[in-house]
Amino acid sequence: MTGHGAEQHPHGADRLCADGDRVYSRAVRRGRVPRRDAEPVPCLLELALLHPDPDDMDWLVPTSPQEVMTRLLRGVHDEVSASQRRVGSAVEAFEWYAGLGRQLQASASEGTAIRVLDGLARIQAAMDEATEACATEVLTVQPGGIRREHELSEGLHRALALRGRGVRMRDLYTHVARHGQGLLTYLELMGDAVEARTLDEVIDRLILFDRTVAFIPANSDRTMALELRHPALVDYLVTVFERLWRLALPLTAPLPDTGIDGISHREHSIAALLAEGHQDAVIAERLGISVRTCRAHIARLSETLGAASRTQLGVRIAQTGLDTAARPPDTAAEALSVPAPAPPPGRGSPTGR
Repeated sequence: MTGHGAEQHPHGADRLCADGDRVYSRAVRRGRVPRRDAEPVPCLLELALLHPDPDDMDWLVPTSPQEVMTRLLRGVHDEVSASQRRVGSAVEAFEWYAGLGRQLQASASEGTAIRVLDGLARIQAAMDEATEACATEVLTVQPGGIRREHELSEGLHRALALRGRGVRMRDLYTHVARHGQGLLTYLELMGDAVEARTLDEVIDRLILFDRTVAFIPANSDRTMALELRHPALVDYLVTVFERLWRLALPLTAPLPDTGIDGISHREHSIAALLAEGHQDAVIAERLGISVRTCRAHIARLSETLGAASRTQLGVRIAQTGLDTAARPPDTAAEALSVPAPAPPPGRGSPTGR
């Protein structure tokens, strides 16, 4: 039966097949399903989404969606160093399981652990509420490249309110954001209330208030968001942020030199992603630059390394050691160790950016 399940249902709990979706949803709504109903979908037993009812072995009871979501987070945690973008995939799964969880009519405390915010107006209202309640710290991750003026001004009122109460704010950006004059002007306006660091690439947008509530996107165009108050989920996201923070460089610090004449830090990052087999569009998205800019950097890499084709460029990248990701010295290994205690109050960035 295991072999049949692996052959017919090659997926995990984060993306059920259509038959598995129907049976699991029915089990959640009714509390249990007959064992025979699960015979066409052995994946549900293999993934521990269904298990025998101890009172009647002819029936199967579902694992709660909340427990499934927690299990998924542990899996993402194991893979975060290999692929930060796994977080985005998990968010889509959380939304689906959260929808099933609401059908259980859980207790009031459980019902507010994960809240789906549909529409920009609801998202802004929830952010304003969290800002008013925030007393000590805001942590944010802002993916993409140069921040547009309207994005920076969007959360100005929240940032000023936080600064007025002495709240510490720290923000992570991609290195590309360093070149945006709007961001530099904004940080100058905020003064000592803001500290920003940058990385080659970061995870999707994340905003954490007082390490008790987090906001993450729930769809690709960011018209929906998840408000997370479950302690395990929030603690996990705080750990991700702190490890990225320790890898990042202060906004005012220069980027590390590659040690190779004519090759910039950004081109080193592009070379490492090319060596991993990524397409131009994927590389551009991860580094927060346009596809056109990405291809211009690849052309300069080819010229500098004397490569006449993409295949030859790959060989040259390996020969020069550019196939390993660029990183600040003496920080990468440290960031993968057990998390240190929270740093003393410092500075970060506005919540709305």
